[in-house]
Amino acid sequence: MRLISRTSLAALALLSHAAAMAAKPIEPPMATIPAGKFLMGDPQSPASDGQMISAAPQHQVSVKSFQLSKYEVTVKQFRQFVEATGHQAGSAPGECWKWVKPGTGAFPDAPLTPAPGLWSSPQYAPSDYHPVMCVSWQDAQAYAQWLSKATGKHYRLPSEAEWEYAARAGATGDYPGDGKPDSMCRHGNGFDVSGQLAFARDLGWERKLPSCDDQAPYTAVVGSYLPNAFGLFDMLGNVAEYVEDCQHNDYQGAPADGSAWTSQCKDGEERMQITRGASYGANLPQLSLSLRGHASPDNRSSLGEGFRLALDGQQAAASSAVAFERELAQARAAGARRTAGR
Repeated sequence: MRLISRTSLAALALLSHAAAMAAKPIEPPMATIPAGKFLMGDPQSPASDGQMISAAPQHQVSVKSFQLSKYEVTVKQFRQFVEATGHQAGSAPGECWKWVKPGTGAFPDAPLTPAPGLWSSPQYAPSDYHPVMCVSWQDAQAYAQWLSKATGKHYRLPSEAEWEYAARAGATGDYPGDGKPDSMCRHGNGFDVSGQLAFARDLGWERKLPSCDDQAPYTAVVGSYLPNAFGLFDMLGNVAEYVEDCQHNDYQGAPADGSAWTSQCKDGEERMQITRGASYGANLPQLSLSLRGHASPDNRSSLGEGFRLALDGQQAAASSAVAFERELAQARAAGARRTAGR
């Protein structure tokens, strides 16, 4: 049997890396968001207590037309970036926050802990078409910069105002569809009957039984639920999404032009970045169009943080985006068949 030398193996590795760099980047399928005005926030939101941040005061914001990815960035898209650049979203063994059985984690009163894990770990990446997790806000920025350079377009994270405007798609209440929390299972992947059973089985959690079932105990293939009126999927649930803005404890002094709020970021405290949309682990009342979350810029978590990208103005659909959307449709169909066969 002919043996391959170490030199040959190194050459093959270099060729593989070069091929990945030369491959056409998978651009995200985009939806055009029309310009408009909306009321951002929730006038009933309580004042910040240092942990939960307020969505008050409600205020009017004007937003220019832009494009937003229909789907959250997937494992396959992020893998292409890592293979092309060598980017390390946490070096092996890596560290990624995860849920644990109560009393077994780093914090006695919180069922979560940092643990070895990467964005590509099978438990966090069930398929190429699930949303990528165990990535930080900094990783999301690096991905956007790479895709921008590779395509000549300016991909970026949306501002918090753009995100909420796009998520609402004209809705004025807290929830999509008919505005009732119980209909959430048709519109997004939150904590539901499947999640309750999985958390009890895997973590010994006895959380209150939700009233609907979205068929996904943890994350789901992106686009598995109904889109909103702008054609966007998973704006609530699946994974919470990083936006460009840093944390401010309420909306006092927030921009009114739809731009990202990146100044005066929690003076004297650790900088935090805003997340929106909540995740698969969020109770239905938390899957609100106005609820705000936060994470440190270098935080990596399987509790449910990911991202989607925005583009200024209007761009023609990229051929790679069209092809990728066909792949997503096939992945969703396969998932539906598996669910029906249970």
